[in-house]
Amino acid sequence: MKYVHSCMIRGDGGKTLRAILDQICNKWTLLVVATLEEGTLRFKELHHKIPGISQRMLTLTLRNLERDGLVSRTVHAEVPPRVEYALTVTGRSLLKPALALAGWAIENVPAIEASRAAYRKG
Repeated sequence: MKYVHSCMIRGDGGKTLRAILDQICNKWTLLVVATLEEGTLRFKELHHKIPGISQRMLTLTLRNLERDGLVSRTVHAEVPPRVEYALTVTGRSLLKPALALAGWAIENVPAIEASRAAYRKG
């Protein structure tokens, strides 16, 4: 029982978990997911609400999230076509652990910054 978490993380040498976490923990994924928590948004709305993200990175991030089943993409048959993005049930389930991790980071900023400063001093 002592090693349950370690075995869960290491599993197949960690390949599957690493691939998923690499996608979820990249620079933009959690920002896109957190922004879509507000509800269904069009591409331009998303782009406007996420400062610093390029159109290319937003496109790639949305494609990966759609591929992984975290975001749904709906194309409306209009001229010009209207495309909307929304979180799926799986995407919504990511919010709670993401907020827990963000809370941990905020709570530990002072200790981490102090440790970094001490490390730099040598």
